[in-house]
Amino acid sequence: MFQRELWLPEPGTETFFLWGPRQAGKSTLLRQRYPDARWVDLLKADEFRRYATRPEMLRQELEAAGSGPSRHVVIDEIQKVPALLDEVHWLIENGSLSFALCGSSARKVRHGAANLLGGRAVRYELRGLVSAELGDRFDLDRLLNHGYLPRMYESSRPRRLLDAYIADYLREEVAADGLVRNLPAFSEFLDAAALSDCEPVSFTNIARDCGVSAPTAKAHFGILEDTLLGRWLPRWQQRAKRRLAGAPKFYFADVGIVNRLARRGELQRSSDAYGRAFENWVHHELRAYIAYRELDDRLAYWRLPSGIEVDFVIGDMRLAIEAKASAKIANRHLTGLRTIAQEHPGLDQRIVVSLEPRPRRTHDGIDIISADDFARRLWHGGLL
Repeated sequence: MFQRELWLPEPGTETFFLWGPRQAGKSTLLRQRYPDARWVDLLKADEFRRYATRPEMLRQELEAAGSGPSRHVVIDEIQKVPALLDEVHWLIENGSLSFALCGSSARKVRHGAANLLGGRAVRYELRGLVSAELGDRFDLDRLLNHGYLPRMYESSRPRRLLDAYIADYLREEVAADGLVRNLPAFSEFLDAAALSDCEPVSFTNIARDCGVSAPTAKAHFGILEDTLLGRWLPRWQQRAKRRLAGAPKFYFADVGIVNRLARRGELQRSSDAYGRAFENWVHHELRAYIAYRELDDRLAYWRLPSGIEVDFVIGDMRLAIEAKASAKIANRHLTGLRTIAQEHPGLDQRIVVSLEPRPRRTHDGIDIISADDFARRLWHGGLL
């Protein structure tokens, strides 16, 4: 059992959506937070059939229940029956109920004709495990090999679980909802997309690799984003002394899934695959911290036409971070951070997150810290 960093409101005080990838621990978190809530589980076939055919039954049942010890209702996998949102809307307007609306895919709700509750529900997102939630159980090598999902992290044999996860995703999230016409082609797209994790995405190249058109490849990335399997990292847009260049990068939400799709095998330190997984983890920690602490800071990457880049820029040039899975940081690793300081003299702080065991500072003010130190400083408020 993990103590999650995502804050959820007190029972009965607020209606909200809770989104997150499959098996991120959403249901477990909600049961911990709202032990007395009335629970509607749309993963159960009988409940799904009842509410899918007659969504008004939710309103009738809750009205019949009257006032109880808790007026909080959890609806798990709400995207399976979007019509329930009309009943939820009515109950919010005409009763004293509050709802936790939980799901692993916002696609039907966002792109369909579903009722979005007129701004009456805020949005939270639960991500995979972060270092602060693992505490003394934080093991970087295990995290980069097993991934961030609780069940995978704890498993002694995560590969079979990850293969089953990918198969279930294709069957239950993609095929069942009719998101694509050609499932084998989408499966090939997943493999090709995994090889581009942490890199600027060329829809043309991805399309060529998996035998689809560029617009189809772009639409497939949209499915990954809507089903919370990944997200875009934009390039820095503020005008600098030189014209910036580069397409957005795409980061999968779980590095374990990337490992299986890319057939990486066991990741070893000093390998290129380990370095890419390390960058994915730094992105994961930063994204989760900004979201969980409800910060306004935007996250982007910075790149010049020459190819010089910095992995992450936070806020209005408050902090620039390079992720380098090296036990010895050399001058060649610092080119991006030194160049960005020339382009943006007001840059507050520059950091290299590395595998060096002890922190140090270069003559020009770049802090080189370990992964453990980065995680501790981040979650204790020492970076942002």
